[in-house]
Amino acid sequence: MNQNKLFQQTRLRLALWYALVMALILSLCGFGIYRAISHAHWMTLDRELESVAGTLHDTIELKLQKPGQLEPVIQQLLPNICVVGKSCIQEQSISKRHILSAINQSNYYVRFFDNSGSLIAIAGTYPDELPIIFNKELWQTLKDSKGNFYHQISFVLHTQENLDWGYIQVGRSLADFKSYLVAVKLTLAVGLPIVMGLVGFASWWLAGLAMQPIYRSYKQVQQFTADAAHELRTPLAATQATVESALMMSQLDETEARDILQTLHRQNQRLTTLVTDLLLLTRLDRQSVPMQREICCLDDIVNDLIEEFAALAIAADITLTSSTWVSNPLNIVGNEDQLYRLFSNLIVNAIQYTPSGGKVTVSVDRSDHYAVIQVQDTGIGIPQPELTRIFDRFYRVNSDRSRSTGGSGLGLAIAQAIVLAHHGSIDVQSQFGKGSTFTINLPFDVRPLDSVRSIYPFKMLYRRLHQQQ
Repeated sequence: MNQNKLFQQTRLRLALWYALVMALILSLCGFGIYRAISHAHWMTLDRELESVAGTLHDTIELKLQKPGQLEPVIQQLLPNICVVGKSCIQEQSISKRHILSAINQSNYYVRFFDNSGSLIAIAGTYPDELPIIFNKELWQTLKDSKGNFYHQISFVLHTQENLDWGYIQVGRSLADFKSYLVAVKLTLAVGLPIVMGLVGFASWWLAGLAMQPIYRSYKQVQQFTADAAHELRTPLAATQATVESALMMSQLDETEARDILQTLHRQNQRLTTLVTDLLLLTRLDRQSVPMQREICCLDDIVNDLIEEFAALAIAADITLTSSTWVSNPLNIVGNEDQLYRLFSNLIVNAIQYTPSGGKVTVSVDRSDHYAVIQVQDTGIGIPQPELTRIFDRFYRVNSDRSRSTGGSGLGLAIAQAIVLAHHGSIDVQSQFGKGSTFTINLPFDVRPLDSVRSIYPFKMLYRRLHQQQ
């Protein structure tokens, strides 16, 4: 329960950190999007205003004759123009005006100034609250008394004789522009929390996915610890019971003492084997120490093991044979002790799980890049649902049968670890009640090993002399 709580707390922390980081990123992106939209519309506004003002300036400038004097043609271009001081300026607020018929915009205004900066006339939708103080700057953003913003551009006007006539200012209200930006802000303000809610849900889900391999690994460690403790407890309990029974006896004769010592020796041997297997698996998993490699003849290793387990096979009434499908010795570069352990585990398993009268065959072959070794038996087989788990540590397909044969459930796990340490692969095919076939592929290593080659002939000579004796 505490472990589950710890994993849930860790998952929550991961989700919160992920959501926090995503919130920061999304906030920066939202700010960037807002700035980009604002800049793009501002540039569009400038281009539009510059186009309108330029067209109006070029059209009017061709008609001007005297500085500061409005020509009648201007009134034709701007029918709603009002000269300062006339009564029409009082009617602007209720009349609908347009700058040019082609524009048909109600938010534009035009102002004319003479060379001294005095306002001469106005046209369009001119706001009464806008200050009439003249400013020669090209671009200006103004604010009226009500807080409304306006953007305008100023040009110099010349007469037909190229004399300075005065100035023209074309501007427009920024109300629609501001309202659009307010809508963008509102969209971002409403959308960001919604997106963050989705991000929070996604972060919780992703954190769960990220924690799954760690959780499974932790469960495997827990199971491994429990299985190892169980395997170690059995011989320890037997040893403890034997010692306690011996202590309860007032006298021990030589036969009883020898039986007790033999029992203790068997249990101690079982403990030693189990600890040795666990240490071997640990070394193979860590691979902290480079594995000592040498040229190994797989034919000789298989033949040695066939001779070694011949007595075991005869005692179990099982036919143990080997077959070689290559004419030349099949050599690979690897660790000879580990390869002996690999094949012996598979052969012993095949013998133990094959009923009397059965057959176990070990074949040696080669492909283009691999040495192929198969251990085939006519035993009890493995159910299909169990095939994916037979290489798990301490896992037994049939617990009772495995314990009757003295196995700890580490044999196939060690075999797989040795194969992986040699960069090979191991595969199993089985039919329940008909037998199993384990296929091992070990890659050839063609790296130069001068020192290994110099030792190899002496090892082969020693092995042949030992077999002859």
